[in-house]
Amino acid sequence: MTIGEILAASVPYLEKRGIPDARLASEHLASRLLRCKRLDLPLRASEPLDEKRIDAMRRGVSRLAAGEPLQYVLGRWDFRRISLKTDRRALIPRPETEQLVQLLLDSDALCLHPSPRVLDYGTGSGCIALSIADEAPTARVAATDISPDALALARENADALALSDRVRFIDTSELELADIFDAQSFEAIISNPPYISTAACANLLPSVRDYEPRTALDGGPDGLDLLRAVIEDALMLLVSGGMIFLEFASEERQALPLVRFLEEAGFEEIRLHKDLRGAERLLSAKLAAGV
Repeated sequence: MTIGEILAASVPYLEKRGIPDARLASEHLASRLLRCKRLDLPLRASEPLDEKRIDAMRRGVSRLAAGEPLQYVLGRWDFRRISLKTDRRALIPRPETEQLVQLLLDSDALCLHPSPRVLDYGTGSGCIALSIADEAPTARVAATDISPDALALARENADALALSDRVRFIDTSELELADIFDAQSFEAIISNPPYISTAACANLLPSVRDYEPRTALDGGPDGLDLLRAVIEDALMLLVSGGMIFLEFASEERQALPLVRFLEEAGFEEIRLHKDLRGAERLLSAKLAAGV
């Protein structure tokens, strides 16, 4: 079979099984198999594949047809300027989180300090912490997670990107942040915590619900349990005037409760930011002086 023929067979097979963006997913598999850019596939459509590559493509298509996310099937996914190993130990990196990183990179918290200290609260695959280390070389980055498996994946990504000496990874499964860090240890805290309400988790797409780790998705009855925890810890960990950057669920009307919670906690300059779909999903805020 040629690459064109196997794509022609894969796309309708996936479409019949309700897999969204079947052509795009098939092309990602093929480009990974051939180690070429996806846009180069038409130029190689008549290229024959050996049996080993045909079997590999079929296995990948079968995994997609069963509902497994493309990012896990590929085993890698790009995030901003870096490429990350992806598997079921951690949440799949998403475009909204790329925007969250940009908010921090553009902020006074980084721009006004020669060597800003940044905490990635709940690092997962390490996508946030490693992007900051990659794009803000003077930043001193710490990254925490309650999942030892996720931290192992983050460390693997750090090693692969030669960024292990730039990020300190910390297991918080049995430790409180107050036992690890001194007060006022950071100029910025950034987090994409679990923020989906427990009830809504049951209605997620099967590719999310059945494959991505529940602990990285479920944010409690209203989805705000972990977001509140990040804000409460930030009161101790941020310097006066330090900034917090959060991602939340636009679909669950979390913006107003979060803004109120931040105001009551002593934050100011609270700003909501829209994602690529135009929904309010990100926020930034500054800890008021004297808090």
